[in-house]
Amino acid sequence: MPARKTITGRSGGPRARFAQELKKERERAKVTLRRLSREVGWNETMLNRMENGIMLGGPDVVEDLDTYYKTGDKLLILWELAVTDKNRFKRQYRPYMELEEKAVALWHYGATTPPGLLQTEGFARAALIAGGYEGEELERQIQARLERQRALFDPENPVPFRSIMSEAVLRNPLADLVEWRKQLEFLLEVLDLPGVSIQVLPFGVGRHGLVNTNMMFLQMVDGTIVAYAENDAQGELIEDSSRVEAFNRAYDALRDLAYSPAETRRFIMRLLEELPCDPST
Repeated sequence: MPARKTITGRSGGPRARFAQELKKERERAKVTLRRLSREVGWNETMLNRMENGIMLGGPDVVEDLDTYYKTGDKLLILWELAVTDKNRFKRQYRPYMELEEKAVALWHYGATTPPGLLQTEGFARAALIAGGYEGEELERQIQARLERQRALFDPENPVPFRSIMSEAVLRNPLADLVEWRKQLEFLLEVLDLPGVSIQVLPFGVGRHGLVNTNMMFLQMVDGTIVAYAENDAQGELIEDSSRVEAFNRAYDALRDLAYSPAETRRFIMRLLEELPCDPST
């Protein structure tokens, strides 16, 4: 049976409808993005990404837009529908994503790739294409991945996040070196965010308890910790407390062996210096 069309025929889902309404209200008000940014006090780039469906923003910016456009709480209602739309994630990832959205702290170990929370659009696109995504599904997954970063950039209540990455992650660049440079520069940018810590685990550490595993730990509001382990073939949500505790002990051991955040910054800067000059500059 073909998918049922929406009433308007314009919206592909709650996220698209929210983006369409943002643009519609701005055009109705006859203001440019630059003027809107100046008058509501929110970043122009972020407002542009919201109108293009790349990110949803937070409730505070949406409330300010409702006030500015005199739309009651229409935009906030559409935002809530978009935020809670689990169809933006593939079915097998939804249980994890629901937990991530509720987590009060996150920590990560990456053996093969930067975490989705720290990926640029260019890196996410390359990774998803390599995973077989294409067309509309590719764009939907890129948008979903980038939207998750809102938790780190929230100026009022950022979620504490620590990432330890194997040196191999940063020694394995994208084929597009311009996009790889942007990825490294983005890591330096997020190192300045409150609550974010990035550490590189040097090659010399050798084998350890999390080798060849990409793992995320999520602390929930009641203090419980859930883990998610992923390799190239599959992912597993781990809620058994004894297994989570064992993985967490292995993680703590790596944290003590990794470069400090300051040393990691210097390491990334050296990698940037080693890259060929950006031909666009």
